[in-house]
Amino acid sequence: MVVIKTTRRRPWWQRVDRFMAAIVLAAIIATLLPARGAAVPVVDWASRIMIAVLFFLYGVRLRPDETLAGLRHWRLHGVILSFTFLIFPLLGLAMRPLVPQLISEDVYRGLLWICLLPSTVQSSINFTSIARGNVAAAIVSASMSNLLGVFITPLLAIALMSTTGLFLDATSILDIAAQILLPFVLGQLSRRWTADFLARHRKLKLVDQASIVLVVYKAFGQGVRDGLWQRTGWADIVIILSSTAVILMVMLWLTWWVAAKLHFNRRDQIAIQFCGTKKSLATGVPMASVLFPAAQVGIIVLPLMIFHQAQLMTCSALASRYAKKDQAWLGVANRPGYSKDNPDDDSAGDGER
Repeated sequence: MVVIKTTRRRPWWQRVDRFMAAIVLAAIIATLLPARGAAVPVVDWASRIMIAVLFFLYGVRLRPDETLAGLRHWRLHGVILSFTFLIFPLLGLAMRPLVPQLISEDVYRGLLWICLLPSTVQSSINFTSIARGNVAAAIVSASMSNLLGVFITPLLAIALMSTTGLFLDATSILDIAAQILLPFVLGQLSRRWTADFLARHRKLKLVDQASIVLVVYKAFGQGVRDGLWQRTGWADIVIILSSTAVILMVMLWLTWWVAAKLHFNRRDQIAIQFCGTKKSLATGVPMASVLFPAAQVGIIVLPLMIFHQAQLMTCSALASRYAKKDQAWLGVANRPGYSKDNPDDDSAGDGER
């Protein structure tokens, strides 16, 4: 008797990204029940403390020795960082002529903010691994992006966000130093004593997620008190959805095309595409809360939340497609009599480019 095993598809509620669901729920609760009266300063101070803890933990987790050791592949890392901190900001500035005829000033600030952020770490590495790309390069580049982003993103914001009429004053700079830079540096300096403890207690990641959920609640609560949803209509939501989709598609195409033109092989192309197109929600939300006036944070992080979900869905599909193509190529390469030097056999697809 032949027994056929079937894999049961998990229910939809088990496939939902719980972290993203918590963020959306926090935004909804803040819209319906924003903090008011005596609760406002409590939420503000709790948010400040949690942001400082968050960046301290980021400092503990990032290993500068591994990042420096990985710089040997400097050409690949230079391309990825150029996309993250140069091409993306230029794309953001290129959208400026569309204001205010097509894109409102508030929405544009959020779109530009996306373009200034560092890459993600976990999803960049995961998607590169699924697609059978250069995982080692993805680890180094994503870590380096976050390490540099703590310093570069605030500088880019100070330099470029003034184009939106949003000027950062001395108080914002002090907040950056107190809530972001100082905790991050202390985390790096404390790694000798704290890194192993953090590695053993992986549930501390919930502290990261709780911090971001709290910041989202604070941002949208402040936005509701300042008339966020009165200023943001359905037309703005449509503009955000379409604009984030265009930004993502343009960068996915550009990273792949440039990597091919620079003669990187397929594994490196995959790493460049996934690391060079990601933007970090985990860094962008708390950093926006520190950098910008409270009344502006809600509308600034809204496009980022949408972009984050779009990049996860799109890159997940791309990674699966690349993996299947790579598997098909391996199947052809392993068949008897196959030679990759045989010009008549082109059924292997792209192979290593």
